[in-house]
Amino acid sequence: MLHLRLISPQDRTDRVLGKLGDTAGVTNVVMLRAAAHTPPGDVIMCDVAREAANEVLDELRLLGLEDDGSIAVERVDLSLSAVAERAQDEAPGEGDDAVVWEDLAGKVANDCKMTWAYLVFLVIATQLAGIGVLLNSPILIVGAMVLGPEFGAIAAICFGLLFRRGTLVMRASVSLVMGFAVAIAITLACALVSRWLGWIEPGMLTDNAEVQFIVKPDRWSFIVALLAGIAGVLSITAGKSSALVGVFISVTTVPAAGYAAVTMALGKWDEVAGSAAQLGVNITGMIIAGTVTLFVQRLFWTRYRLPLPGLPAPAPAKAAESSAASGGSPETPPNAPRG
Repeated sequence: MLHLRLISPQDRTDRVLGKLGDTAGVTNVVMLRAAAHTPPGDVIMCDVAREAANEVLDELRLLGLEDDGSIAVERVDLSLSAVAERAQDEAPGEGDDAVVWEDLAGKVANDCKMTWAYLVFLVIATQLAGIGVLLNSPILIVGAMVLGPEFGAIAAICFGLLFRRGTLVMRASVSLVMGFAVAIAITLACALVSRWLGWIEPGMLTDNAEVQFIVKPDRWSFIVALLAGIAGVLSITAGKSSALVGVFISVTTVPAAGYAAVTMALGKWDEVAGSAAQLGVNITGMIIAGTVTLFVQRLFWTRYRLPLPGLPAPAPAKAAESSAASGGSPETPPNAPRG
């Protein structure tokens, strides 16, 4: 279940309550008259089944609450309520299968930011991968895979491509490219210092058969990247963080970056190309699969009236008229997430 806290202009409160009452999956509706001060209006609270959330949010946006009031959504971790269970039963579909597009838009927009935390995690993961390559340690390489934060930017690119958000795609691409560039540069500098100190030498790469898969991309690398992209997007849309860990372990983006940095420091230029190719194959495969997965979810989630990008939403005429009367913009597709 999701909990909605709404601030509605008083002239629209009755219409909001009517929409909530007419929508399957909505329950525990509470209205506090004139309780809001900034912005002024009535406070309305309700619980909504996750699979009905898109329809409810669409109607609220058409009524102008996004511009003239407020819409806040929280996840309910525990609900002991018979009426809430009935609401979930009335809403079509399963909550785990539902994609709350507004929530996903905010999540990918936040995860693709090139913050200090993002850079630090990626640098540490790349250095761990480089050390794992030198020590021929699959355990360190797996740890580096789990630590890498790059899938957030990849998911943002998939979302941006589907919804034609050029700014989001550009921002996520910059975070991805610059993040790996910084991580490889720092790892390369550390490897050069280690070589100057005599801690590492080219011979350490001659007996690392267990990690050679990093520099030998093939058809299986691309297939694994496709499967990981599908699983990664599904884990984000369904809120299954445990599945996302498996995605990190499946792909060799961070290990390829670490291997490239180490081989550059040791002068193994023939293996640098293989590492770069592996990195490109993994990222490309995940972007293709992730975008297709989101498209399929959007296409077949028809019970929530999800139109294809660029097509007008089949909003009820009454809702469109209400939006026009309240100063809203009925031309904006209600299912086009803003993020």
